[in-house]
Amino acid sequence: MKQFGSSLWRVAHGREIELGKRSVIMAIVNVTPDSFSDGGRYQNVDKAVEHALQAVADGAEILDIGGESTRPNAAFVGPAEEQARVLPVIEALSKRTQALISIDTYREETARLAIGAGAHIVNDVFGLQKEPAIAALSAKTGAGLCIMHTGRDRQKLADIIEDQAFFLERSVEIASAAGVLRDRIVLDPGFGFAKETPGENLELMARFEELHRFGLPLLAGTSRKRFLGAVTGREPAERDVATAATSVLLRLKGAAVFRVHNVAINRDALAVADAMLAARNDLQTAGSDLQNLSATL
Repeated sequence: MKQFGSSLWRVAHGREIELGKRSVIMAIVNVTPDSFSDGGRYQNVDKAVEHALQAVADGAEILDIGGESTRPNAAFVGPAEEQARVLPVIEALSKRTQALISIDTYREETARLAIGAGAHIVNDVFGLQKEPAIAALSAKTGAGLCIMHTGRDRQKLADIIEDQAFFLERSVEIASAAGVLRDRIVLDPGFGFAKETPGENLELMARFEELHRFGLPLLAGTSRKRFLGAVTGREPAERDVATAATSVLLRLKGAAVFRVHNVAINRDALAVADAMLAARNDLQTAGSDLQNLSATL
């Protein structure tokens, strides 16, 4: 078991959040008609805001607002339509909650407008490698960055962790070259994004602690993913228990942030994991104190 050391994730508008000591939940708010799990349910602004506020009441500290589905073969959405979907939701939420707001986009223009509307974080599923100008935007505005690994549109390396390193090291280089400080960055290994088989996703889970090589906080985004359906035989909306199981397993391997659909079930599962980790740390501290005392006698 590994617990990533405590650190502050500094984000736009002078905000910050502590990562590491306890699990932080990022709620998924899809303002889309075609997302794989909940497409169309929150496409209306009022419904999206209501859903987001309920997620905060259930324990979410970050709200991730997306206006374009990232599922395989999803319909293309242009920037104007994406912005029309997400900006009214972000504007409304910025006035009604103190939760951090994340914009799920790979477009610099959408990210810039979202930050202006009140967003604190840019969650880029192409890891700054589709529109690198997002890095300069972060440096200018202080926005937090969630940099995700993807294998889409390129040839992957055979070893799953080496491919993570190949891609994410380039992403971090883009951020650094633009002047983004490391305390603005969280990394996401991108479960389900061109991980072609259930086995590939499960191997990524099994080797998750190897991602601490980057020295940056890690986000886990397994919620309702297809590989959980392969394991359980359940449809997307029925995969919340399986998601919570992965959240606990990845928490024990050092994940700090958890991007999920069902906040309440993951909150409870992660509360147990956090309590166990705290008890383990107390025991280790007590043992160390006892050793130190014995050494002085």
